[in-house]
Amino acid sequence: MTRQEITAAIRQVLDERMNSRHLDGFSPQSRLNSDLYLDSVLVLDLLLHLELDHGIAAPEEAIAATAIETVNDLVELLAGASHSSGAGDTAAADAPNVHADVYPDIKVHCVVSCLCDAVKAAGLDHRPLYFGIWDADFAVSDKFQLRYHTDQISHGFFCHWFERLYGVRVTEWYDHSATKQANLDRLVSLVTARQPTESVMVMLDMFHLPERENKFNQNPFPHYLMLETAADPDTWQVRDPDFRWEGPIAKDRILNAVAQPSVAGGYIFDRRAMRLPATVDIGDYFLACFVSDDNPLIRSIREIVDTHLESRNGVRLQALGDAMRELPVLSIRKWAYEHGFAFFWRELKLPNDTFLPWCDRIEELALGLPALHLKILRLAQTADRTCAADIYQTLGRLGALETAIKAKLHEVFVAWCAHQRLPQATLRKRRVGVR
Repeated sequence: MTRQEITAAIRQVLDERMNSRHLDGFSPQSRLNSDLYLDSVLVLDLLLHLELDHGIAAPEEAIAATAIETVNDLVELLAGASHSSGAGDTAAADAPNVHADVYPDIKVHCVVSCLCDAVKAAGLDHRPLYFGIWDADFAVSDKFQLRYHTDQISHGFFCHWFERLYGVRVTEWYDHSATKQANLDRLVSLVTARQPTESVMVMLDMFHLPERENKFNQNPFPHYLMLETAADPDTWQVRDPDFRWEGPIAKDRILNAVAQPSVAGGYIFDRRAMRLPATVDIGDYFLACFVSDDNPLIRSIREIVDTHLESRNGVRLQALGDAMRELPVLSIRKWAYEHGFAFFWRELKLPNDTFLPWCDRIEELALGLPALHLKILRLAQTADRTCAADIYQTLGRLGALETAIKAKLHEVFVAWCAHQRLPQATLRKRRVGVR
């Protein structure tokens, strides 16, 4: 099939199967997210329709590993365009050096990204905070739907450890017993009175800020960012370290996004008193975070698939796609393992060439989850139960991979404890959702 035919098939699927309302000006240069409003899940839906309706398929591993930003990027992937012969050399040249002064940062959790922004501004190492991300709390609803945010999930754990590690108290300014308007008034006063070293965090619904490009396009999409005043009194400066974005947005647009019933939360802290973390506190934080005998996300995915396949608790197989809609938000948290490895590798001065293979395994895990997601969507859409065997095989492989990553991480943690002359570390059993 030619590239022109693939492009035409993409437009046909968007129009006829996905009822897109954003096809004006459709072209190979159209951006999937900001022009066509396709989030990561809708891109998977598009790929699945192309496979089932038009026989156009791409390797699942390539889908996860390829940066697909425009229609043309997708066409090239589906056409099987080969990479240049120098790709391997480029990858080797771009390989991270764990001991470099500047190391690539990872943004996978909005609350932690806001806290880390202040740590970096103080010139301190923020990577220990990432110990709490790879297995950070999530929920499974009573309808067996994966959820990255619920009213029951608290960020108090991160706030507590931020203070213990860096000496900075994080205060929740949002009053859940007060009216929404009272909290909006409180936000305005805090932003207006903000000092240069203060961070005013607020939870808002990103779906109601359409001017912001958002690769997830969840509705609703609860998200934390930070606010400051701007020269124009009708505008606020937004600092969103999780999405690496900073810029002005109309104040009334921001307040509208905060006013949505889907969101409620906010914190304030001042980095002036920030200090270097004590070694014993870093060790205790690792132990408080580390889940040694379980891979909660992979286990929960398996339980959700089981329930839908067996039509238990009133759920249907066709609902499995919606049940997994928020998986992309949780999948990216697995990249946090790399900061955990990097911290201990630097502290122990271990060689970079022994660090890179673990980066590859972390990448395999983080990219394997989107590939798994496509398999699950295929099962939900086709109701072909023979797809289940491939899903369970992939779950087993990813589970074994994450277990191996954790085992190595614990091994270097124990070596670090010995290097720091800390008492013998004892792992504590913890299940995600219970702190």
